[in-house]
Amino acid sequence: MSDMRDISDVSGISDVGAMSGDGKTAGKSPRNRLDLDPDTVERDLVKLVLTVVELLRQLMERQALRRFDTGDLSEDQEERIGLTLMLLDDRMAELRDRYGLRPEDLNLDLGPLGPLLPRE
Repeated sequence: MSDMRDISDVSGISDVGAMSGDGKTAGKSPRNRLDLDPDTVERDLVKLVLTVVELLRQLMERQALRRFDTGDLSEDQEERIGLTLMLLDDRMAELRDRYGLRPEDLNLDLGPLGPLLPRE
């Protein structure tokens, strides 16, 4: 068949991320590449999960403070929420230590939007 086109000739796509000889994307900065090192997959997954948990923890903490300020909670509820948040913070610190992560490691840089987590 003489009508076969080269697979690299894809019209309508200006930059498909050409691969260099070593299998890495050519022309991309290291910040834009996904590092798929099998030796760090567990740590990277824990880092992602802890980042999400930290975001949720901070949101819950802010909501609890709002409820404390408005007087929506009984003393018993305030005590339980405070204890729960302290225990979660302690557990987060244990997991960060276990995987060699610092609190600032859990803050994703969203480029022009700034960091994911507010700096405390």
